[in-house]
Amino acid sequence: MKVLVFSASIGEGHDLPARVLAAGIRREAPGAEVEIVDSLALVNPLVRRLVLDSSRFHSKWGNRVFDLSYRLITDVPPTRWFAARLTQWLAARPIRRAVLERDPDVVVSTYPGSTEVLGDLRRRGKIDVQVVSAITDLAALRYWAHPGVDLHLITHPESEAEVRGIAPASAIACVRGLTDERFYEPREQAEARRELGLPRDGPVVIVSGGGWAVGDLQGAAEEALALPGATVVCLCGRNAELRSRLGARFGGEPRVRVEGFTDQMPDWFAAADLLVHSTAGLTVLEAIMSGCGVVSYGWGVGHVRINNEAFARFGLAEVAGSREELPPAMARALASKHDPDGSFAALPSAASVVLGTLGLADGELGDRGGTRQEAGAQGDRD
Repeated sequence: MKVLVFSASIGEGHDLPARVLAAGIRREAPGAEVEIVDSLALVNPLVRRLVLDSSRFHSKWGNRVFDLSYRLITDVPPTRWFAARLTQWLAARPIRRAVLERDPDVVVSTYPGSTEVLGDLRRRGKIDVQVVSAITDLAALRYWAHPGVDLHLITHPESEAEVRGIAPASAIACVRGLTDERFYEPREQAEARRELGLPRDGPVVIVSGGGWAVGDLQGAAEEALALPGATVVCLCGRNAELRSRLGARFGGEPRVRVEGFTDQMPDWFAAADLLVHSTAGLTVLEAIMSGCGVVSYGWGVGHVRINNEAFARFGLAEVAGSREELPPAMARALASKHDPDGSFAALPSAASVVLGTLGLADGELGDRGGTRQEAGAQGDRD
């Protein structure tokens, strides 16, 4: 079997699921050929630069431009139509060529930009291969889901209704296996703290802004320090400039740790009581699995704004729209902290569902996927 996975080198939000899925497929089907392709590397260098730059807005005006552009391509029909046509014009040919040259048995996309293109190619008969979208956001799924996609993998069962509204005929499966497998093996908090050199007592607060560390991490860390006995860990991803700045700001504060990119997220979350995070996505899901309280704060623009509304609607995380709202939000999240959610481990793996696309009849995948609620997660969360 040959599996082709389209990702995008924008932080870790798309590359990590691609790597974990590829590893899962190789483990469950020894001998399978799995190739990961960077979608942005296929398109014109200028387009790649525009996409990457638009994802790195840190300034106040940059955030406003990003939010306005997101509203235009998702909420306004004429500009949404134009954006879709432009995306196809710029990316359809190289992506189709990549599929035809490799001749895979199934194509998976972990990036909404490539999902939009692949879904359209599949619907118009330009590619004759099953297309799977691996969705790692909770909401704002306009480009994560497409009616031409055969199967949508979701990580939050709460996402199903939105996907169904966009792609009513597609199969949908709620899965595990798009993030680090170690999250499905809960650890003792005391052991994790000891290994990471964290205090045994008092709340540990993780402050994060994704792979590029966007948002108000400094403000979040300053407010978290006000929690009695708290230790604050700032995860700066690959943003070396921010790491240096926060290191200078908190250099004399023994209760603050400033860290760069890490592959120890399961350990940090096992040790922590609270996550303050700015960019939604997999990090929030990982915190929920680990039993951490979650506050979304610091970068509520574009797709994050829509995800924040969904966090509040489904009761999955607290949302702080301003620094003034952050302290009470953190207090509520700490008070509602729950045990690690073991129901995720009971879900089918993304790899097994992808491998089953060639052998299952239409409609069977939707039944196979199940939901976390059926595994008891909703009762645990309530």
